[in-house]
This record gives sequence, structure tokens and C-alpha cells, in this order.
Amino acid sequence: MIETMPSLFISPAKVCFVIAKARAFDVKDAGTNPDLGFKRADMRSVPEDNRDDLTYQELRGFIDALTEDERVDLVALTWLGRGDGEVYDWDDLREEAARLHNKRAAQYLLGKPMLADHLEEGLSSLRHFCGAER
Repeated sequence: MIETMPSLFISPAKVCFVIAKARAFDVKDAGTNPDLGFKRADMRSVPEDNRDDLTYQELRGFIDALTEDERVDLVALTWLGRGDGEVYDWDDLREEAARLHNKRAAQYLLGKPMLADHLEEGLSSLRHFCGAER
């Protein structure tokens, strides 16, 4: 077990903002197709399909305006939250996120249909929570 939690370059409040906006975007984008039995958001892989959506634009602008370290944290938190590593792997997750996604983090993240869930899980793994403390 890790003795101290890794430090974040991004504030938990900013991550919570991304989570809230990602949830709002997914709700608007989740038109159900009864013939296929799943939500369209489950198939979303090209965020450019949504470039006219105001929530998408706001979220993309917010992520693009973050510092490089903050964007790297968002990607690493997403990976941590989806189970691609453990808290003790944080430095490795950040290093890989910086290598792969530091310039196109917004495009990458907004293509993830479970972004809000993964960010929330990653954040809670580091003992940070949105809303009331648990």
C-alpha cells in the first residue's frame, strides 16, 4: 500500500468541473436507439461529430486552456479510473500520458464515452471527491 497519495497538478475542483460537463454532454449525446439496444454515446469515438454542441465546445476549451501538467493529470486520472493502473503506478501513468496525449488531450478525452465515470473513480482513488466529502 502506498503511504502518501500522489500530488495532483490539477485541482480536484477542476476535475469535478470536467466530470460535471462530461456528464451533461453525455446526457445530451445519449440518444437511445431501441433497434440496437444501446446508447449512441457508447459508440461515440469521433468528437468532431459534436463540435457544434455548446457543452462540447466549453469542455474542449476548458481542457485546452489547462496547463500541460493539468492535462496530463486528466489523462492519467482517466486511466487510473478505468483500471489501467493503481495509485502506486501514478508516476508511470503520468509519464505515459505525457508521452501520448499532452498536445491532444481534449480530443482524446472527449472521445471517451465513460470519461466522467473514469475521472470520478480515478479522483476517488486519490482520496478526492466531488461535492460532499465522503
